[in-house]
This record gives sequence, C-alpha cells and structure tokens, in this order.
Amino acid sequence: MKKQIAKIGGLTAILLSAGLLQANAVGNGNHMVSTGRTSQPIGHYEYCKQYRSDCRIKSKSTSAPKLTRKRWNDLVEVNNFSNNTIRPVTDFEAYNREEVWAYPTSFGDCEDYVLMKRHMLMQRGWPATSLLITVVRQPNGEGHAVLTVRTDKADYILDNLDGKIRQWNHTRYSFLKRQAAHHSGHWENIKDLKG
Repeated sequence: MKKQIAKIGGLTAILLSAGLLQANAVGNGNHMVSTGRTSQPIGHYEYCKQYRSDCRIKSKSTSAPKLTRKRWNDLVEVNNFSNNTIRPVTDFEAYNREEVWAYPTSFGDCEDYVLMKRHMLMQRGWPATSLLITVVRQPNGEGHAVLTVRTDKADYILDNLDGKIRQWNHTRYSFLKRQAAHHSGHWENIKDLKG
C-alpha cells in the first residue's frame, strides 16, 4: 500500500512539474477570488444601454473552459490582432469626452480593445462567462481595463499595454473589479493578492 501511495505521489509530482496537472488553483492564486457585488463602471453602464443583449448574458454554470492548445492559439491570435490593428487614442481625443466604451474599427482606448477581444473570442466559441472585462490600477495609479480570460488552468490577462499574455497574478497591476461570470451586466470586487 505504501508503495502504491509513493507511486501515485511520484506521478502527481511529475504531472505537476510538467504542467499537465494543476494543484488547487484557487489556493495557489492562479484564479481571482471575487468578494461580492460592486458598482458597474459608468462607461459599461452607458455601453449596456446601447448593447443590451451583451449585458444580459446569464449562466448558472460558470465553470471555466479547459485550456487546450487551440484555445491558447485563439488567445494569442486575437490579442496580437487587436494590439497591432487598433491605434491607441483616448476617449477625449476621439469623442471629446471621457468613458466612451465602443467597438473599435481603427482606434480606441483600453476598454475598446477589451470589447474587441471579448467579441472576437466569443465568435470563436468562447463562453461569455470566461471573458470578463476587468478594471485594474497601474503602478502609476492610473486606471486601466484588461480582459480576464478564465480557464481551468488560470485566469489570463489580455492587455493592450503588454503583448504577452500573463496570468493575472504575474502582472504589475492591482486588481479592483470585474464583470460577474454569472451575469454580464453585474460587477464584482476582486480580492487582490497585493492588497
């Protein structure tokens, strides 16, 4: 019996080191932990008045999809396409006012990149419950929006300021809030690892 346990323990260690098996993701910080409902950003509120159906997506099942090689390639392709196609422009420069969330065609700010990436991934079959608009604070104190992509392995960040896709806990940001996985019109606070 002890030999069987030792074999199982050794196999688990090999799988963990190869990245084929993951320890409890919530316990090791690979996934964000929400701490309850919070206010919706004004830009998202205005966006939802125009795109009502996108803000009424509800789901009882919020389990994260399995991260396959194809899904990873989806993330890389969509992130690269958006970051390389859209020219960064502030809302004030584009619309002469702040907090306009819109689908970009040639220019946009951080929320617009997020909307584009989310839309493109949903077209590739990703569930809305795993593609969450997220508000963060940059090291300089400025607010910023990124797309959190929930998977069974970890929560990954697609960011127009960083071409590399990183786990949320390997970014330089402080995480504030994100869309709720169970309802695309609701928002939740995030328990940040740095705070």
